[in-house]
Amino acid sequence: MKVFFIYLIFLVSLGIQAQGSISGNFSPAKDFKWLIAYELTPGGEHYVIDTAVKEGSFSLQMPVNAQAGMYRLVYAVPQNEFYIDIIFDKKENVSFNFSLENGLNITNSIENKWYNEYFSKITIAQNKLMEFYENGNNSKNEYLNIINELKSIQTSYEENYANTIANRFIKANKLYLPEAYVDLETFLKYRKQHYFDNLNCNDLILQGSNFLTDKMVNYAFSALPEAITNKVDLETEVNKNIKTVSEVIKDTPISFQTKVIHQIWKIAEANTMGLVQDYTFTNHLKKLAIANGNQKIVDDIESSSRLRIGAKSPEITWVSNGKIHELSTIEKAENYLLIFWSSTCSHCLKEVPALHKELKKFNTLKVIAVGLEDDEINWKKVTETLPDFNHAIALGRWDSEYAKTFNIQSTPTYFILDSEKRFIAKPETDKEVLEFLEN
Repeated sequence: MKVFFIYLIFLVSLGIQAQGSISGNFSPAKDFKWLIAYELTPGGEHYVIDTAVKEGSFSLQMPVNAQAGMYRLVYAVPQNEFYIDIIFDKKENVSFNFSLENGLNITNSIENKWYNEYFSKITIAQNKLMEFYENGNNSKNEYLNIINELKSIQTSYEENYANTIANRFIKANKLYLPEAYVDLETFLKYRKQHYFDNLNCNDLILQGSNFLTDKMVNYAFSALPEAITNKVDLETEVNKNIKTVSEVIKDTPISFQTKVIHQIWKIAEANTMGLVQDYTFTNHLKKLAIANGNQKIVDDIESSSRLRIGAKSPEITWVSNGKIHELSTIEKAENYLLIFWSSTCSHCLKEVPALHKELKKFNTLKVIAVGLEDDEINWKKVTETLPDFNHAIALGRWDSEYAKTFNIQSTPTYFILDSEKRFIAKPETDKEVLEFLEN
């Protein structure tokens, strides 16, 4: 009897540990094997639970300690590309269908239906307004019809879906809308002035979602004067916006500030906005990352900055015929090729000698090959078969200073420099090296 009682308590405790569920169907079924649920927090993603996807279906029984908020369901790698964000309010079970062809369809969850309906409708109406301006339309009646449609959608969803998690996003997304027609320049000016009016930056659920981060990023790169004619002016204005964003979020958790500013830096990097990258890192991100314990962000960015297209290569030295040589003082050439390889790397031993042969036809090219080695014995034997290269050695392999300075993750790794030793290309294969040099 005692055993039965203990077993009964165990079953009851299991029931208590689960509250609410998230379930769904994926299509095509063969492409989905596993699902991981993360809670989105101000500092990033927090693992909650995972499950197998069987024949396209899954069901997650959420733990009782799961907080109401936004959750990210990751279904493939890389995780920052293949995911679905949903609201879990602990009051209703969430279910949906998702197909690679047609996207997401919520089948059970009023919260998520409201959320998706609102953003779908408001986006369409906002696009109408932008098209009105882009087409040079000056019809006052048509303009006011669009404005009134936007106001109607906003008011309807705010009032009808109060006291929900979805409502937090709906209210925060409210835009400034003029009462009468204004030209585009005036509209953009007013929109920038009122951009943060309805954003509750202290709302932890908004901080955890992509929504608030995206809002800050959008302001940084989009709240710009209409007439910008060159990249320097563009980057200068973006830097001003980043300073504003930094002020707006200064009282939020360091983890959230770091997430926002780091995302801004990554977008600047993707768009080769060097001035924005440097300003963001030097003035904001570095100190935030250190304060948040994210030294890796600092190390990665400093490495990225050293190796950025347009940056001058770090120094490399080597000994030849008893004399020390340096990349910075090497004989002038039209281009320089840096090869990081190893004499114990089978792929390198196949690729580098073949490239050595092909490069003989490029008379205005100098090659510096840096061997990542444990010792000099095999390296010396192989380098003797590659006489047209300048050979440097980095003892310690992956732990060597050259491997760290040039962020070498695999061998062979290639960098092409211009005549001033600035990075101009980072080919991934020997074929890409030749294609770049030939073109």
